[in-house]
Amino acid sequence: MERKQTLNCGGRMLVMERPLVMGILNLTPDSFFDGGAVNSPVRATEKAGQMLIDGADILDLGAYSSRPGAVHISAKEELERLLPSLNAIRTEFPSAYLSIDTFRSTVAEAALGAGADIVNDISGGEIDTDLPITAARYNAPYICMHMRGNPQTMQQHLIEGPILPEILRFFSNRIEMLKAKGIRDIILDPGFGFGKTLAQNYELARDLPELGLFGHPVLVGVSRKSMVNKVIGTTPETALNGTTALHAMLLERGADILRVHDVKEAVEAVRLHLSMWSAGHSQSPVPYFRS
Repeated sequence: MERKQTLNCGGRMLVMERPLVMGILNLTPDSFFDGGAVNSPVRATEKAGQMLIDGADILDLGAYSSRPGAVHISAKEELERLLPSLNAIRTEFPSAYLSIDTFRSTVAEAALGAGADIVNDISGGEIDTDLPITAARYNAPYICMHMRGNPQTMQQHLIEGPILPEILRFFSNRIEMLKAKGIRDIILDPGFGFGKTLAQNYELARDLPELGLFGHPVLVGVSRKSMVNKVIGTTPETALNGTTALHAMLLERGADILRVHDVKEAVEAVRLHLSMWSAGHSQSPVPYFRS
């Protein structure tokens, strides 16, 4: 099935004629890779500017750490971390596309009201059922991710055997629900590393083309994660090369959006991918991918 090539971000159209790169802006002190590095609106704006220079299509701001076993914080604390940097970035870069990484409708409401464009929900609307309604009211694209449990419990809810059937069932049900609540633009994220074994993560990577049957763009988030480190013996700090190699594989498998810590290298991977498949080919390697 042909996937949508545009996202309506509150009236602004984000064109997806090629794979997009989403830069991660962690506004948390405890994220697994760069926690605490962006601890003020000034630093957040500086990093945002560099990511845009490096070619980021979207900036994803998160003020709640979703790493396994992360400390739970209140919505009030999440907003106190988020809004000053969001306001500063929106003022400095008025045309940038900004995504908010949250599972709370109250946080999304405040962020969308402050000029955010996209909602990135790691729970797919299961933790806060009002979040999709909030996104729909602002006509915001909605990133629906698969996760079992919550960040504190997800590694305790592992299932045995193949993960793909559960992913397909989950998205089939969530897409129907999101459309019923008024969401027009849905992006699917299979949730690499969220409540999955190492083998299941690579099963998902191998079978990523199967998600094309839904006709929605697919986002992948593997940047510097343990699924890279456990295979090649790196740490989050030394995992850039492995991450880039995996990005190249996922682009060939049909990824539409790469969610990354390292924008420049991801953009280079996209450019090389496009160059290879434009050299004497009218289509990409995945039949239903953009042509």
